[in-house]
Amino acid sequence: MGALHLAQGIPANVGVLGGGRMGAGIAHAFLMAGARVVVVERDEQAAQGARERVESSVAKSIERGAVDGNLDEILESFTTSLDYSDFAGCDLVVEAVPEDPGLKTTALTAVERELAPGAFLATNTSSLSVSKLAEQLGRPERFLGLHFFNPVPASTLIEVVIAEKTGAEAEAAARGWAAGLGKTAVVVRDAPGFASSRLGVAIALEAMRMVEEGVASAEDIDNAMVLGYKHPTGPLRTTDIVGLDVRLGIAEYLHQTLGDRFAPPQILRDKVARGELGRKSGKGFYDWA
Repeated sequence: MGALHLAQGIPANVGVLGGGRMGAGIAHAFLMAGARVVVVERDEQAAQGARERVESSVAKSIERGAVDGNLDEILESFTTSLDYSDFAGCDLVVEAVPEDPGLKTTALTAVERELAPGAFLATNTSSLSVSKLAEQLGRPERFLGLHFFNPVPASTLIEVVIAEKTGAEAEAAARGWAAGLGKTAVVVRDAPGFASSRLGVAIALEAMRMVEEGVASAEDIDNAMVLGYKHPTGPLRTTDIVGLDVRLGIAEYLHQTLGDRFAPPQILRDKVARGELGRKSGKGFYDWA
């Protein structure tokens, strides 16, 4: 078997802006659903990195038997680019640049200029206001949030974030995309932290305070949630996987918008200042070396 058939509800042509871990995962997911995918990056080195991440991820899926297809033929539907104009033929573009409001706004307005009037635009954000990001867009009714979870190919959830001006057509399309990707859509109104990040960060911050206060070790706190509440991983190990710097950024935003209950603990600030960012740096609340 070679290339994959297009799943029901999936756009034929999908663009992803940003080919880091999340962007590459999003590209992988749409490729597996049979779409043609283009990832646009800022320079040749970043584009090469994106291609390598996607190729490696797809190859591992085939090796595990998660997908029945030929690697070379599947990758014929995948390209990388440095030019936003390559989004012109896309039915959907998902922005997956870092969680910086200014950077996202600039990127989204640049992408929208290249899109056909009927195309949809989405932001992959875990906490930023989708309505605020939409303010500079010419077609906000075709814009919404798609909060994917890491690792994207294995995750079964997409948080669909409906902004103030998101249209019913965009919401319905997003539900179809989620189903076509084999995931469940959780639809939420645009609010700080949405549902998943707000709850996840609240639990993680309290777990950090417990470590800070010497209540228990990181391992025992995580085991309490895994064994007692059936969480697949504990809040501190999850923080290491997500990245302590990412969690700090979200916590600071929620602190500003929702108040002191989301104030980042000093232990989190200290670890980030020391470069202890979790799995990606080799150390966080756990030693990943």
